Amino acid sequence: MKKPSLAIRPLTPGRWKDFEALFGPRGACAGCWCQWNRQTHAEFSANRGAGNKKIMKKLVASGAVPGLIAYEGKKPVGWAALGPRSVYRRLERSRVLRPVDEKPVWSAPCFFVARDARGKGATSALLHAAAAHARGKGAKILEGYPVDTKGKKVPDAFVWWGLAPAFRKAGFREVARRSKSRPIMRRILK
Repeated sequence: MKKPSLAIRPLTPGRWKDFEALFGPRGACAGCWCQWNRQTHAEFSANRGAGNKKIMKKLVASGAVPGLIAYEGKKPVGWAALGPRSVYRRLERSRVLRPVDEKPVWSAPCFFVARDARGKGATSALLHAAAAHARGKGAKILEGYPVDTKGKKVPDAFVWWGLAPAFRKAGFREVARRSKSRPIMRRILK
């Protein structure tokens, strides 16, 4: 099977409709709208669904680029959240994903790939583009927190962090592991 050629672009106000189309009426997963890592548990619970969508739309309208969209032709098929680790407040509170060291890093903590585009390399392509985007913004390190399934099949809903093999394929190396299934992986940006 031939892998699709993907064009990957930053999420800007002009691409909001594509983001909405990709995430669908449920906001990708349970009304998230890619806010899970940006908010505390209480904030996320209070904003689930329409509230999170409104927050994300306001963020994009402000000129911030909270991530990248992958397109197959004109169809949006993938998403990667991206930004300085400091914008992902939930990471700071995690025992498993707490900072490895004091180095400033950018994070790619969330992915969403349309069902018909899964298993075709979209996450790795998004990670390569995320590295280029972060490097262009002055980042020296890009970090991710994939799930390591050890080759076992896991329902798609549980791998929105990405999968470890996709990170390895995109040049990331494990730098810490505080859980059997959750490595912290980094790519040095030269």
